[in-house]
Amino acid sequence: MKLINFSLISVLVILTFYLLIVGQDILQPVVIALVFWYLINLVANSYGRLKVGDKVLPSGLCFTLSLLSFIAMFWAAVKLISMNVDGVLEVAPIYQVNLEVKMNGLLSYFGIQEAPTLGQLIELINLGQFISAAAGSLTSIVANSGIILIYLTFLFIEQKNMDKKLSALIADEDKEQRVRKILQKISNDVRKYVSIKLIASLSAGTLSYIFMMVIGVDFAAFWALLIFLLNFIPTIGSIVATIFPALIALVQFDTLGPFFLVAGGLTGIQILIGNILEPKFTGRSLNLSPTIILLNLSLWGLIWGIPGMFLCVPFLVISMIVFSHLPQTRTIAILLSSDGRISDLEEEA
Repeated sequence: MKLINFSLISVLVILTFYLLIVGQDILQPVVIALVFWYLINLVANSYGRLKVGDKVLPSGLCFTLSLLSFIAMFWAAVKLISMNVDGVLEVAPIYQVNLEVKMNGLLSYFGIQEAPTLGQLIELINLGQFISAAAGSLTSIVANSGIILIYLTFLFIEQKNMDKKLSALIADEDKEQRVRKILQKISNDVRKYVSIKLIASLSAGTLSYIFMMVIGVDFAAFWALLIFLLNFIPTIGSIVATIFPALIALVQFDTLGPFFLVAGGLTGIQILIGNILEPKFTGRSLNLSPTIILLNLSLWGLIWGIPGMFLCVPFLVISMIVFSHLPQTRTIAILLSSDGRISDLEEEA
């Protein structure tokens, strides 16, 4: 019997990942819409806990404030990115000169007499292929944005009937209560993860911005925004977020001192936030194995690219909770956990 269950679970897992790969163009916008739907409702609930005198804010006003908050954040991010693109175009000639000087010095150090020019190096790159790929990616993003907005709109329209549908789907009252507890557990743990990552990423971005402003790195606000966003990707995100500002420091300044200073300083901030403060905030709230998180990150990155990397931990949290409350998959939940202890819903009630 156990062998049959194991075989069925294995087939189900393989089939699930096959569908995720084949149906990526359809499923990815749906999942992203679900994420935004959850986050907007999460912020709306936070507004709902605010009091004006002895009264709480109306639910409609909370939803409106949450939606306006997200629109304002997206507008600010787009504005910041567009401003920095213009800035990069202005300083590009200076960066080119500094890069050529450093390249010539490096090649001379290794005894290469005739150093290739930057133009010759650029000619080696297939610009046509690069532009086509970039245009394709941009077209895909714009197209998916429209689809995501449509899905998001219908999710908001449908959400008022979700409780009724759940009650209609499950006739047994005890089973319905158990399903509701599982859904509440999923919501609570995902909220904990989002809150912890938000605090950690905001702290890393703010400290990095102050540090880069002191050093004088160009476009410090943009790099701080990038650090904030990439810190939501476990481990790899913080590494990539440190590399880009360090490379800018390499081509911006005439000496190598600022490059090493920026690389060392930003790495120190990431270690402080990621290895000391964030684990202290997290504690056992998620109880996920770090090794499993890294494997999960690689898997979702392979399947769905960057969106998959952002979503890998929430997916893992949901999977672990569902597995822990099904007798057939409880063993898998134990393997996913950090310490092997799986709590029951009754213990948390």
